[in-house]
Amino acid sequence: MEELQTSLQARGLTLSSLPDKGRSLITAKDFYPGEVIISQEPYVCVPNNSLTESRCDGCFRKSNLKKCSACQVVWYCGSRCQKLEWKLHRLECLALAKLDKERRKSVTPTIRMMVKLYLRRKLQNENVIPVTALDNYNLVEALVSHMSDIDEKQLVLYAQMANLVNLILQCPDIDIKEIAENFSKFACNAHTICDSELRPLGTGLYPVVSIINHSCLPNAVLVFEGRLSVVRAVQHIPKDSEVSISYIETAASTITRQKTLKEQYLFTCTCARCIKMGQYDDIQESAILEGYRCRDNGCSGFLLRESDEKGFVCQQCGLIRNKEEIRKIASDIKSLSDKAVKSTSSGNLQEAIIFYKNIEKLQMEVCHPSSISLMRTREKLLEISMQLEEWKEALAVCRLTIPVYERVYPGFHPLLGLQYYSCGKLEWLLGETDDAIKSFTKAVDILRITHGTNTSFMKELLMKLEEAHAEASFKLSSRDD
Repeated sequence: MEELQTSLQARGLTLSSLPDKGRSLITAKDFYPGEVIISQEPYVCVPNNSLTESRCDGCFRKSNLKKCSACQVVWYCGSRCQKLEWKLHRLECLALAKLDKERRKSVTPTIRMMVKLYLRRKLQNENVIPVTALDNYNLVEALVSHMSDIDEKQLVLYAQMANLVNLILQCPDIDIKEIAENFSKFACNAHTICDSELRPLGTGLYPVVSIINHSCLPNAVLVFEGRLSVVRAVQHIPKDSEVSISYIETAASTITRQKTLKEQYLFTCTCARCIKMGQYDDIQESAILEGYRCRDNGCSGFLLRESDEKGFVCQQCGLIRNKEEIRKIASDIKSLSDKAVKSTSSGNLQEAIIFYKNIEKLQMEVCHPSSISLMRTREKLLEISMQLEEWKEALAVCRLTIPVYERVYPGFHPLLGLQYYSCGKLEWLLGETDDAIKSFTKAVDILRITHGTNTSFMKELLMKLEEAHAEASFKLSSRDD
């Protein structure tokens, strides 16, 4: 780990061990908003291929794909990606080609990633692939697995997956228990690789980035440029501070966040946001995000359960809402949600959008205007409206989500920036140029911090803003003429 420490110091960072957190990444200098803290290529990664969708193993693109003729599992978009991956895929291809057709169907992306992990270790041990301070198997060995915290059912699953990996690799010197433990490491440490608009593309293991601990109020953000992971500061991080990112969706109550972190990452968060759990402000926020609204439409109060548990009382005006009334509406919402999911899955978007509009109507009766559930429904309405090219409807829904995004996400959160961007594109498409300029500007202010300014995604956004300004100037001069 001395080589890692030296490499980190050259980047203004240091590795330290903190009480109750273990290994942590600490700043050895000041970092400022938008500044890259660290970047790393994956030790191993795989695209999220399925029976219905495939991606190139090299660049994760979906176009011009051809399946590897030998293993019939891996796809490439062209010779460039195939050549770049060949050293590793040559061994993987030989192993996969030996499996019968039915066995190959059970080779999930996670199984493939584990196979690639051991093959990459082998190639590095043989000096076929170079070893560096930020790219070596020792970093994988140092990752936490939380094996002692895993229930028996999960351990049995890891053992079954380990046996399949062992069958594929045919290496008697590899320990089944070690493979099972590495599956647990994947669960706790692997990252979902996303595109610039945060759409999932694949999964990768980034052992140095995995050192960075979680916070529900992080001072940094993790994004991806292709397969490269990039961690940028979203606020001023003084020297000798811990770098933190968020592992989960933070638009949730403290109880929900804690539950997600415990189930998926097997730890209890003690960040500045979570230590307020049970305090009045936290109870209020939780009731607004995941609770119910006052039955007086003119009241913006939040509800808490009555002591006799017969209903919920508004903390602003004192009105009581009957528990059975809420239960009935919640049941109707659940029924409609099941139908909406079924319609969406079958491709019947016109039917699905009707269901989601009815869900929205019911949620507006029972949920607080800043409810996460209502926000998610509107996200679905936005997505389907865009697919149906109902642009005015899409813009109206998008505008309804913005105030909730502003409430539930920090100022420099990429999801907030992307929602402004979506709003701006719809406004521009519908000829609302001045509003589009405002939305694009807000998007740029956030995304230049989270995404930098040199990616093709950001260059496209900046170009749209420039073109919108030019269009507005032309319209103004035309009116003057």
